Amino acid sequence: MSNPDNPIAPQSSVTAIGIVLGPDETMMDHARAVNARLLGAYPEGFALDKAHHPHITMLQQFVGTADLDKVYTAADTVFASEHPTGWQLRALRHYYLPAPPVGVAGIVVEPTEDLLRLQQRLIDATAPYTITTGTAAAFASAQEGRDIQEGLIEYVSNFARDSAGHKFNPHVTTGVGTFAYLDEMLTEPFEAYTFSPTGATIYQLGTFGTAQKELKVVLPLSR
Repeated sequence: MSNPDNPIAPQSSVTAIGIVLGPDETMMDHARAVNARLLGAYPEGFALDKAHHPHITMLQQFVGTADLDKVYTAADTVFASEHPTGWQLRALRHYYLPAPPVGVAGIVVEPTEDLLRLQQRLIDATAPYTITTGTAAAFASAQEGRDIQEGLIEYVSNFARDSAGHKFNPHVTTGVGTFAYLDEMLTEPFEAYTFSPTGATIYQLGTFGTAQKELKVVLPLSR
């Protein structure tokens, strides 16, 4: 069990998780189209596939591996009283997060009061099981940790502080590209559209913070 008085634990006992909303086919189609474009310009990037699930991240954090069942129960309790599959969300624009030597691209989603409330409830519910930080060993990796960026570890460690509340930037990651290519893409017109979440899942995070290994479905997909 994690110890709140000494929250840095041995890495074999830490898991990097993401609690995410799955987007409907409207968003999926847009994300796949952007991903194909990015791969055409930067083939070294990643495809949106079973190991890189398109999603809206609500929370990323390190948790005690022994506490994962408690994390699942906490998230289940939150989602039992939220109904995100009935929400209408709005895609606003392209963006990217620098992860030198490339940028991680995404489609920005308007941060609604519903999203902000859900995020804070998840932060509060899982706080007892949070670990301050971790290493590459906490992530799902196809390359024995070599594909886990140092900046990603810092990003997950500080997510609740730096990427929540009024700093929350909900988005669907679409791939990676060079700075020059992504800067050019950001100047292009973007026609906003609406979509809805279809469910919620907890994943073990992988390279670039992707939802790589499914751990627990906490809100079944709506049909």
